[in-house]
Amino acid sequence: MSMDSKLIVKRISLERDKIKSYNDYPFNIEVVKNFHELNFDSQVTFFVGENGIGKSTFVEAIAVALGLPAEGGTENFRYETKNTTSELSEYIRVGTFNKPKTKFFLRAESFYIFSTEVDNIGVGSSYGGSLHECSHGESFLKLVQNRFSDHGLYILDEPEAALSPQRQLSLLCLIDELVKEGSQFIVATHSPILISYRNGKILDLNNNFKEVKYEDTDIYNLYKMYLEQPDAMQHRMFD
Repeated sequence: MSMDSKLIVKRISLERDKIKSYNDYPFNIEVVKNFHELNFDSQVTFFVGENGIGKSTFVEAIAVALGLPAEGGTENFRYETKNTTSELSEYIRVGTFNKPKTKFFLRAESFYIFSTEVDNIGVGSSYGGSLHECSHGESFLKLVQNRFSDHGLYILDEPEAALSPQRQLSLLCLIDELVKEGSQFIVATHSPILISYRNGKILDLNNNFKEVKYEDTDIYNLYKMYLEQPDAMQHRMFD
C-alpha cells in the first residue's frame, strides 16, 4: 500500500482570489501572506516556528475547516466560550483522500475548557472518567488513550505544554501505534522530543513551510547548545 493511500488529508490550499486585503489579520501574517498550497506525504507532519509565526492559526484553520470546534474536541462538540477564531478557515480548502473513522482537535491552550465541557455534557466515561480528576498531563494522555483510535485524523496544537519529557515520550509511543493503524497527525509544536519522530516530516513556518531535517531545526540546535553548555550560555545571556 502506498503512502498516499494511507493519508486522510492530502492537501491544503488557500483560496487567494477570495481574499480582499492582505493588510488585515490573519492575512497580514507573513506565512499566510506567502501561502498557496501544501501537499502532505507523511502520516505525521510537524509545524515548527517561533511564537507568533502562525502555527496555531494554521492548525486551528485546518481543524475548523474540517468541522471541528476551535476550542477542541470532535465534530460532535458544539460549544464556544469566547470567539477568537480567525477567518482563515473560511479561505482554506482541505483536500482529502480517505474519510477518517474519527477526527479530533486537541488544543493545549483551551484544554481546561474542553475538559469542563466533557463533564457538562456527561460523556466522561468515553474519556476514561472526568479529565479534571487527574493532572493536566495525565488527562492529556488519558484522552489520547481512550478517545483516539485507528484510521483517525488528529490535529494537535502544542500538546507538550501539558507533558513532562517522560510523558512526551509516552505520547510519541501512542502516536506511533496509531500511525501503524492508519491514523494521520498534524502537530504544531516546540518540542524537540516530538519532532524527533523518525517517520515524521518537519515543516518550518519561519521559512514558509520549508521541509527541514531534525538536526537542522532551530529547536534541536538551541536545546543542544544550551544543554551542552549551560554555564557558557548563561554567561552570554546574563553578563
